[in-house]
Amino acid sequence: MTSKLLTYKTESEAETFNLGRLLGKMLTKGNVIALAGELGGGKTCFTKGLAAGIGLPPDIVITSPSFSLANEYDGPCPLFHMDAYRMASFDDFLSAGLDEYFYRDGVVVIEWADKWPDLLSRADIKVDFVIIDEHRRMITFLADHQKGISILNRYEKLLKRYLSHSKTTGSWIEGIN
Repeated sequence: MTSKLLTYKTESEAETFNLGRLLGKMLTKGNVIALAGELGGGKTCFTKGLAAGIGLPPDIVITSPSFSLANEYDGPCPLFHMDAYRMASFDDFLSAGLDEYFYRDGVVVIEWADKWPDLLSRADIKVDFVIIDEHRRMITFLADHQKGISILNRYEKLLKRYLSHSKTTGSWIEGIN
């Protein structure tokens, strides 16, 4: 089976946000992104950037759906932000009706998707966050089918453009629109 793996280290919340924002620019309605990693790893920060990238207005406040299970954000491309952390089983996910978001017209982001392999299998891209220290994160992107691989190939080209920009500015964040 063919797959695509990308790994980037971020030095700050702003860089984590911007990795999300650039990925958001690659996404369209119907894409599913699965997030995994420790508490405080940057999943919600990344999702805030992704929301900006898909075109949600900057006045929309993106929050963790830990207690609500799912947050819906309206925009040109709606965002359905879910959290599987409190689900005791995949059946709980189904009983809560969260699987219905997969059939709606928007981008789906699932935090703690690694708890249930059935959720991971629905993802176009899996993103794993590892805490290096207070500010730095190692973020790994994995796609194991053609739709996700195509997105990551375009994403990698875009990131290379901005990373090469950093050689002249000292920060790859400065070149991101």
